[in-house]
Amino acid sequence: MGKKKEPEKPSTAWQGTYGDMITLMLCFFVMLYNPTEIDAVQLAALTASLQGDPTAGGQSLSAGRLADLGNTVNSLPALDKGKSLGLAVKRAVSLFAPDVKSSRITLTSDERGLIITLASDAFFKQGSADLDIDATRDTMLRLAQFLSSDELKGRRFRIEGHTDNTPVTGTDFPSNWELSSARAVNVLHYLADFGADESQFSVAGYADTRPKFSDDTAEGRAYNRRVDIIILDDGHF
Repeated sequence: MGKKKEPEKPSTAWQGTYGDMITLMLCFFVMLYNPTEIDAVQLAALTASLQGDPTAGGQSLSAGRLADLGNTVNSLPALDKGKSLGLAVKRAVSLFAPDVKSSRITLTSDERGLIITLASDAFFKQGSADLDIDATRDTMLRLAQFLSSDELKGRRFRIEGHTDNTPVTGTDFPSNWELSSARAVNVLHYLADFGADESQFSVAGYADTRPKFSDDTAEGRAYNRRVDIIILDDGHF
């Protein structure tokens, strides 16, 4: 009786076709990738989180204006401005890394643009609008240089002063409205002294009307005492 024929091994020719298809798909998505659409602030925070960096707190991952940066980048005539802002954001993450780690500065974003938040307690004495320039000179210099950089040429900035809900007592300020406005103005004066162009700025004081956290706790009040420097999106001049 003859030997039974062994079944033929299944063909693997399909694997070559499948591999070619996967390679082509990868190339297609790489071509679609636009690095200027990445929110560098969120990317840096995510990277620090994945690496387990305990000093990388204070950054918001909430969806905001930079999540829509691709719409700005890919729309005309804002193409160049969108790309330059993307580069500026990446530079800010690197430039202010020491200040972020020391909780002196926080980088976030929302629909208005990139927000550089100065913690009031690190820049001002309680109830005072006088900037502690001896302790913050290096930071203010870097801020002025950053806001004067080519990437931000032609952009508009707004400085917003904010306080907690603690009533002002024993100072020259009748209320938190005057205090928040004076702090924002003094930040502008120092930035201008260090080379920033005053004509690119506007100033506002909001007192305790726009808190980031509840004023019911000391920690929340500390976060609410701040000065925000906003690099405005084109639609928020």
